[in-house]
Amino acid sequence: MLGTMKPTLSVVTGASRGLGHAVAVQLLARGERLITVSRRAPAGLSSPQLLHWDADLADAGAVARRLHDWLAAQGPQAFAAVNLINNAGVIAELAPMGDVGDAELTNAVRVGLEAPMRLTAAFLRATRGWPVPRKVLLVSSGLGRRAMAGSASYCAAKAGLDHLARALALEEAARPGGARIVSLAPGVIDTDMQVQLRSADPQAFPERERFIGLQAGGQLDSPAAAAARLIDYLDRADFGANPVADVRDP
Repeated sequence: MLGTMKPTLSVVTGASRGLGHAVAVQLLARGERLITVSRRAPAGLSSPQLLHWDADLADAGAVARRLHDWLAAQGPQAFAAVNLINNAGVIAELAPMGDVGDAELTNAVRVGLEAPMRLTAAFLRATRGWPVPRKVLLVSSGLGRRAMAGSASYCAAKAGLDHLARALALEEAARPGGARIVSLAPGVIDTDMQVQLRSADPQAFPERERFIGLQAGGQLDSPAAAAARLIDYLDRADFGANPVADVRDP
């Protein structure tokens, strides 16, 4: 009977706004069980299927332990499939790295790279051997593949996600029923991060005009459109065939 069907579980970080919020909205709309992880609850979302955890991903250890313990308590028969969508990221002050404070650099790497690593490790450890499809999607960026002056920490974190996906894909391919891993560039999206890029000091951030041009030329995806493309990619039968990918890949 339809009412006895097991749901898919998706865990989404950075769901309070932008792409993460749009992904959460769309996954809930199609009936998934959802855990969102962010410092604020996603505005306007309320559902028996939604569990929100208030958390600062700069403290990745506490969140990873909570995720591991929650998944372990559910057990391998609870869900039809399980997904981890590591979306949260931080862009530090847009300036040459030598002019950026240590606290900002540390936060950017903790949220953008350490948190995805630790949450992914917890997810894989807790669900190892589960007889259901398991997917990890790391939301990367074209800036992990093309360096940009004035945002070295963000570029480094996203490049780290790409190489993390390559290594994890090799590890999971060696395991029976291993998880499928992708570091996915979601395109250029009209979010608060774009506002930050367009508002930067042009002396410290020489690429500011390029981002102003992207907006003026109508080249930014809405969060909703970008989320739909990301979810379509997550649903692909060949998800994981290429551990470093772009939503625009055929």
